[in-house]
Amino acid sequence: MDEKQLQSEFLKAFGTGTEPVKAYFAPGRVNMIGEHTDYNGGHVFPCALTLGIYGAFRRRQDRQLRFYSLSYPQAGIITASLDRLINSEQGGWSNYPMGVIWTLDKKAGIQLPGGFDMLVYSHLPVGCGLSSSAALEVMTGLALSDLFGLHRSLKDIALDGQFCENHFINLNCGIMDQFISALGRKDNAMFLDTNTLDYEYAPLAMPDAKIIITNSNVKHSLASSAYNQRRQQCETALAQLQTVLPVKTLGDLDEDSFETHKKVITDPVCLRRARHAVYENRRTIKAFSLLKSGDIAGFGRLMNQSHVSLRDDYEVSCKELDYLAELAWMHPGVIGCRMTGGGFGGCTVAIVENEHVESFIAQLGAKYKGRFGIIAEFYIVEPGDGARAIM
Repeated sequence: MDEKQLQSEFLKAFGTGTEPVKAYFAPGRVNMIGEHTDYNGGHVFPCALTLGIYGAFRRRQDRQLRFYSLSYPQAGIITASLDRLINSEQGGWSNYPMGVIWTLDKKAGIQLPGGFDMLVYSHLPVGCGLSSSAALEVMTGLALSDLFGLHRSLKDIALDGQFCENHFINLNCGIMDQFISALGRKDNAMFLDTNTLDYEYAPLAMPDAKIIITNSNVKHSLASSAYNQRRQQCETALAQLQTVLPVKTLGDLDEDSFETHKKVITDPVCLRRARHAVYENRRTIKAFSLLKSGDIAGFGRLMNQSHVSLRDDYEVSCKELDYLAELAWMHPGVIGCRMTGGGFGGCTVAIVENEHVESFIAQLGAKYKGRFGIIAEFYIVEPGDGARAIM
């Protein structure tokens, strides 16, 4: 959808007005390696996508908020007020932009002087683990900063999005999704230290291979509650390790230190969760080094190890994702494959040699449908830029 179409749909939904209509974009992301490390003080290695969420906005002179999504036309226009910002089931997707407004007040002491109308269009598949919610938060934050002259930096906007998710949506996520959506760079992945927020770009240039996201088209209902539970289990393990080690996060540990002191973790489940966080962080550091040296094959092997750890130690995979990963590992020309995102459904990400891309899509699609009766969706993706104004 281009800017003219977006403006046309906005006027169709909300009619004409005296204020100008402005449009913004924020991308989804795929994390190449480093899963469930971002809230454990570790490293992640995501890239922004060229797929994402578009929003058209127009300021209002009153305190009313109106939201309309082209993805959920049956919901019609959702109305709210700056004077009553609540997370409700009726709010649906509009809870996210309302949460960003709420965050500006609670976190930064910024109160909007007036309301706005907002139309959203997404070409990210909803609920598949490519961070449509983070993209929506970042796109909203960028729009409000621009529309109301708030002067929020892209880093501020990313942190606002995480605060919204943690304290308004009540999902205890880390910073990765919002950070890469705000600060992604075309043709690059980002090596981000989530403890310090120091980051470095690395060219994700693979002329002989493609990045392919496979959407399992399943999402199991325990995802959000299990996510918060995993975080609590890691915090329990960390607290016990801190009785014998001067560490602030699990990301401060290497494999040897963990193995030497893991006996202080009394719960075997918490031990497995911590082991994943420690080993996944070290894998991510190694993967970044391998990519910089051009060792794509070594990078792919670490992707495979990541999936096994997410399956066995962190237990956030599911039978559908495991089957897709196993099919990929057996397919010729696959350099590496793993689940990506929070888990319990969603997507895998694979690096596939160019000459095997067509057979990869055809054979995995057929076998997956044969096993589960579900049609998988495949996206050949490229790393894109972060959030920006487009109109």
